[in-house]
Amino acid sequence: MLKDMMPHFDLYQPDTLEAALDLAARLGEDGWLVGGGQDSFDWLKNRTRRTSAVIDLSGIAALRGVRVRDAGIEIGALTTLTEIEDDAVIRSRYSLLASAAGRVASPQIRNAGTLGGNLCQDTRCWYYRGGVDCYRAGGNMCYADTPEGQNREHAIFNASRCVAVTPSDTANALVALDAQMVIAGRSGERVVPAAAFFVGPDIDIRRMTVIEPGEILTAVRIPATWSGAQFHFEKVADRTTWDFALVSVAAAFRMEGEVIRDARIVCGAVACVPWRVTAVERALVGATRNAATADKVAQLATGGARALNFNQFKLPLMENLIRRAIRGA
Repeated sequence: MLKDMMPHFDLYQPDTLEAALDLAARLGEDGWLVGGGQDSFDWLKNRTRRTSAVIDLSGIAALRGVRVRDAGIEIGALTTLTEIEDDAVIRSRYSLLASAAGRVASPQIRNAGTLGGNLCQDTRCWYYRGGVDCYRAGGNMCYADTPEGQNREHAIFNASRCVAVTPSDTANALVALDAQMVIAGRSGERVVPAAAFFVGPDIDIRRMTVIEPGEILTAVRIPATWSGAQFHFEKVADRTTWDFALVSVAAAFRMEGEVIRDARIVCGAVACVPWRVTAVERALVGATRNAATADKVAQLATGGARALNFNQFKLPLMENLIRRAIRGA
């Protein structure tokens, strides 16, 4: 039952990354890291999870802002989604990310929500969020993947025990842009490709990213590789604002005239991680970007899919979104 009440916890508000990492190491599993708090406070106020301490990262100025770096850009993890949507450099070079950020929830949430929080948020499966003892919560079954399960929003690819999907809109754009995630810990910094940052239940059913306890996502780096390419982002949801995607597509095309020289197509809400449609990408190289090409290759997108009782609609929807991305609708 949803309580809508915030439990008691100790609040820590470090103003440097070093202080935050020290707190995270000292508090261990008792320290809940918070950026904008849009996901975390849902967990806490509903009392599905509890913590004795919250580490509020919002006061760390070094984790905010967009910086030009090595011909690409670096975005601080605490940069808000509204700032990303409105940033002139991102809009001119990597409009795919600006478009994705602009489709997250509502303006009020984008004003508070951060890029790091959007990337690291937990899945929204209602069985899991409601406190059901499912596989992801440490139990021994997936309630969504049953004949009676309510699985309209769940995965059609690569499910392993858990069929919940990643809810992040910006994740799909960043995978398409070959971004890199900068993760800091007390022992130093490591950089992980966006495609390897997200993990499915076959790797770790209790986590959705490679971030280890005590580590903090500090920045996202986007290389110049896709700067100025042709982009397409589209998200289908039950409502224009607030709702998470039923299916989305983030696509990038490097062109020579009308010919596609390279492509990235990543779909959201179809798998536990951002889902690269590599069969379609390969088929597009050397092809003309038009409706005929789109119709020819879109069906490759759903090869290997396994629809559940209530989400068969995702297969034609995914194919049609990819057609629209290739056509440039």
